[in-house]
Amino acid sequence: MFDLILRGATLPDGRANMDIGIRGERIAALQPALDGDAAKEIDVSGRLVTPPFVDAHFHMDSTLSYGLPRVNRSGTLLEGIALWGELKPHLTQEAVVERALAYCDWAVARGLLAIRSHVDVCDPRLLAVEALLEVKKRVAPYLDLQLVAFPQDGVLRSPGARDLLLRALDLGVDVVGGIPHFERTMAEGAASVRLLCEIAAERGLLVDMHCDESDDPLSRHVETLAYEAQRLGLQGRVTGSHLTSMHSMDNYYVSKLIPLMAEAQLGVVANPLINITLQGRHDTYPKRRGMTRVPELMAAGLTVAFGHDCVMDPWYPLGSGDMLEVAHMGLHVAQMTGQDAMKASFDAVTVNAARLLHLEGYGLEAGCRADLVVLQAGDPVEAIRTRATRLFVLRRGRIVSRCEPAAARLDLPGRPASVDFLFRRDHAG
Repeated sequence: MFDLILRGATLPDGRANMDIGIRGERIAALQPALDGDAAKEIDVSGRLVTPPFVDAHFHMDSTLSYGLPRVNRSGTLLEGIALWGELKPHLTQEAVVERALAYCDWAVARGLLAIRSHVDVCDPRLLAVEALLEVKKRVAPYLDLQLVAFPQDGVLRSPGARDLLLRALDLGVDVVGGIPHFERTMAEGAASVRLLCEIAAERGLLVDMHCDESDDPLSRHVETLAYEAQRLGLQGRVTGSHLTSMHSMDNYYVSKLIPLMAEAQLGVVANPLINITLQGRHDTYPKRRGMTRVPELMAAGLTVAFGHDCVMDPWYPLGSGDMLEVAHMGLHVAQMTGQDAMKASFDAVTVNAARLLHLEGYGLEAGCRADLVVLQAGDPVEAIRTRATRLFVLRRGRIVSRCEPAAARLDLPGRPASVDFLFRRDHAG
C-alpha cells in the first residue's frame, strides 16, 4: 500500500512511463507499471518528474530589499556593497524575516526546495544571522535552508570580523564563507583563505567562498583555496563561488589551475544572471561575458552548479526564484547549446547543486526523500526552453504547491481555440 503513486512519469535521464510509489516521506518504489494500491494516484501523462531545484548560492538576508536605502544607479558590484553597508544599520530582524519568508514562498512555488544562503556576519549585532536562523527553523517543514557565515567586508579587513564569524558558527550557521578578493592586498586575501579553511577543518564544516569575483586575471585566490583544501584534507568539502576572474585568465595558467582544482575536488558555483550583469563593467567593446569557464570545469570532472545569487536587492533589480531562468541564462552565456550540454545545465540547478550542499536523501531512487517536482515538459531541455510550469511540488511526499497547466487562448480562424503551447507531447502532430 502506497500513500501516493505518480503514474507515467518521464525522468531526467530519459526513462519513460515510470511509476513512482511514495510511502511516508520516502520514495518506496520506482518502476514501470508499478503494482499496488495507493491512497491517491496522479497520472502525470509523460511529463517530466525531477528532484527539486536547488540554489547553491543566494543572499537571503538582502533579498527583496531593492530600493533600500536607494537604488543602485551604476548597477555595479561595488555600489551594491556600499548600499548594503548603508542599509545594515537600519535593518530590523522582523523585516529580514518577513522578506526571507516571502522569498521562500516564491521558491517553493517554483519547485526550489533547497537553498544555500550566505549571511553577512560583519555586523556586531549579528542581526541578519539571528533572523535567518529563525527563518531556517520556520521553513524546515518545506524547504532546506543552509547558511554560510559570510564576512562581506573581509574577515581580515573588517575589525572584529573573525570573532563575529566564530560567533555565527557557534549560533548554528552551517558553512564557513569568505571573500578573499575584497581584502586589502593579495597577500591578505591568501591569508584569509588559509585562516577560514583552518576554522572549517577544526570544526568539521564545509567551506563556500566568494572567490575571485573580479575581471582581474591576476585574482587567483582559487589556487590558494585548492591548495588549502588539499593541505587540510577538505577534498570534496570546499566550494569556490563566482570565480569570474577565470574568464580573463591566460589559457596557459588555466591549463595548470583546473587540474589543481580537480585534485582538490573543489566544487564550483557560477551565478549566470549576476555574473553577466556585474562583470565587464570596465570594458568598452568587446565586453567580456563575466562568467567562469563552466564547460571546461565540467569536462575536467568538477561538480559545477548554478546559483541565483540575488533577487531584487542592492545588486540585482530582477529575479523571481526560478532556477530554470538561471539555467537558461547559464547555457546561453557558456554557449552550452548541444543536447548533452543543455542537460548538464539542468543538472547544474538540480543534482550538482544538491551534491555541493551534501543534501541527504536527494534523488530519484527508492529510499530517497519524496521531494519531487512535476513539470509541464517532456524532458529537461524543454523544461529550460519553456521555463516549464510546476504542476505539482512535493515535499516529503506531501503536495505543497500545485498549478494548472499553462495554455494559450487563441482567436484565429480555422485554428484550435485552446493550445497547450508549452508541452510538446500535446502538439507534436
